[in-house]
Amino acid sequence: MPITTTRSDTGIVTVTVDYPPVNALPSAAWFELGDAITAAGADPTTHVVVLRAEGRGFNAGVDIKEMQATDGFDALIGANRGCAAAFSAVYDCAVPVVVAVNGFCVGGGIGLVGNADVIVASDDAVFGLPEVDRGALGAATHLARLVPQHMMRTLYFTAKNVTAQQLEHFGSVYRVVPREELLDAALEIAEAIAAKDTRVIRAAKEAINNIDPVDVKASYRLEQGYTFELNLAGVADEHRDAFVSTGKPLAANSASDGGRS
Repeated sequence: MPITTTRSDTGIVTVTVDYPPVNALPSAAWFELGDAITAAGADPTTHVVVLRAEGRGFNAGVDIKEMQATDGFDALIGANRGCAAAFSAVYDCAVPVVVAVNGFCVGGGIGLVGNADVIVASDDAVFGLPEVDRGALGAATHLARLVPQHMMRTLYFTAKNVTAQQLEHFGSVYRVVPREELLDAALEIAEAIAAKDTRVIRAAKEAINNIDPVDVKASYRLEQGYTFELNLAGVADEHRDAFVSTGKPLAANSASDGGRS
């Protein structure tokens, strides 16, 4: 199954995503992922959640092909609401969420990782937001939790990636390991958390969220408002069509000038 959940005797719940070929999730899968994480945290026997993925990379964001193959705005709205639900589920999970990032983590993957409590990554992992190349916006809220402010802006405007090693330097990635050691590294820190009194850890998770200087849910939804504007203007469709047909960003000299000469 694309999203599976397993449980250890020590109270570690591992949620695994497997949507070949690149873990680009359709709208319904974002809701399913959010439900799986929420349910795991709601179980009083759960001490910590590990979120991981099979395949080439951790997450490639939303399924743009699904969006472009669907008439109207249902797929777009579903993807936006699904991402918001999944990101919130990670943030609001009653217990800490450890993410194990392999390969690439882009687009919606940044929303998941940016809202997590602990990040472990493989040494080939890269993180980025190609949103401006897709005619969309969003998850700057979460990228800003991974890198300093000016780095966030540079990465956002250029759609460039940052490596796991750079994030380890910034202090947002806890540990970088060879890919074959990734799950063991994630489970090692999860076991250290699971060994604590879960009553205290659950209170600690809630307390830390309540002192957060940014309301990540409201901030992300504000970003999505600008994405809706780009969609209403037809700009986003131009970029998504170009990506689906060529696999490349829309060139600047190919973009519509919005009626200006």
